[in-house]
Amino acid sequence: MVKVITYGTYDLLHYGHIRLLERAKALGDYLIVGVTSDSFDLSRGKINAQQSLMERIEAVRSTGLADEIIVEEYEGQKIDDIRRYDVDIFTVGSDWKGKFDYLNEFCKVVYLERTEGISSSEIRAEKRELFVGLVGESSILNKFINECQFVNGITISGVCSENVTDFSDEVRNLPMVTTNLDELIDVSDAMYIVSHPTKHYEQVRKAILAGKHVLCESPIALSFKDYEELNKLALQNGVILADSIKTAYSTAYSRMLLLVKGGIIGEVKSIDTTCTSLSDLERRSGKPSPYTWNSICAWGPTAMLPIFQLLGVEDVTRQMTSHLIATDFDSFTKISFIYSNAVASLKVGKGVKSEGELIISGTKGYVYVPAPWWKTDYFEIRYENSQNNKRYFYQLDGEGIRYQIVSFLKSIQKNNANALYIDSCISKHIIEVVEDFYKGNYIEIS
Repeated sequence: MVKVITYGTYDLLHYGHIRLLERAKALGDYLIVGVTSDSFDLSRGKINAQQSLMERIEAVRSTGLADEIIVEEYEGQKIDDIRRYDVDIFTVGSDWKGKFDYLNEFCKVVYLERTEGISSSEIRAEKRELFVGLVGESSILNKFINECQFVNGITISGVCSENVTDFSDEVRNLPMVTTNLDELIDVSDAMYIVSHPTKHYEQVRKAILAGKHVLCESPIALSFKDYEELNKLALQNGVILADSIKTAYSTAYSRMLLLVKGGIIGEVKSIDTTCTSLSDLERRSGKPSPYTWNSICAWGPTAMLPIFQLLGVEDVTRQMTSHLIATDFDSFTKISFIYSNAVASLKVGKGVKSEGELIISGTKGYVYVPAPWWKTDYFEIRYENSQNNKRYFYQLDGEGIRYQIVSFLKSIQKNNANALYIDSCISKHIIEVVEDFYKGNYIEIS
């Protein structure tokens, strides 16, 4: 019996896939089809699959062409599979020609010509082509536009900004560069807003009333009342309002959350998180520019994220201590959270530098995430007996931004905010803490 094996994602299965499977089947007597897992696709930077692993497996099974279906989960598995299943022929589309020549050592390699004019990428692009307008003065827009290149079906319509000095040529050369938000809204389906936090409410409100979806850097508003209004307007206008904290979409961070919630370190009793940074302008003059975010807005949402996602938002008291260098501008803030059965603390700074690590303490062990924890690809689970310690590594592409973009697009396509990784109740409580700062509910230190 001649055994043949082939691999693919098989997202949105189409005639091209079926034709390739038919030709693979004709090469032998028994066809094994490897369907790549979601996590393996993520590790390879393939982030825009529309269907779940089970949906894709079922689509392949329904063709009746596969004698056996397996799941591809890790790098190097092809060699293991060829040996394990005693495979005679490995085959794949000709667009991979030369890529798998190394497998000739283990079996025959055949590259099959693909069906012209059909691709899952094109189908995905047609399904969710979206024109996104960029709003703000932050250099984060440079990263955002670069990460959009990895996501099918998205086009940047332009940028609205009062200052494009720090932007890359890719941003400055967009089809529209304007200071008029209405002009950009008119040519966009959705908006990504990363302007100064004091402008978020008005800009988000204007976009929502125009029927545009919004992805806004956290905090979306500076008061709980304003955020509630924006959520209500989004629901009434049938649009998605999403909180942007890219850390939530980091593979390592999301895997760490799952492990902790699964009890790997026992019951969580303490969380300590630190996020700080220094800008050249602040080091030179000691004063923030009009476009500089204060500590509580720049780092507060990120620092609060693991606290609220692991310990919740109910029955908690807090105490805030801040050092101000200008009105409403904290160069450093520390917040203590006290729950009925746990405690947490965060330190954020735009004028004070510290080790940006995350430590989650439990009754069985603890999680250590080294600096900068908010964009880590690595963390450790540590125990009393160090021989039981385990390290976890996950590839991080684009600091989580590209995965966030995909999640935003999926939520729009499905008209369901459940595709987002940040629950609205967490966004609300982040805003409540930020509002406390602006109300002066903190102890000021000199």
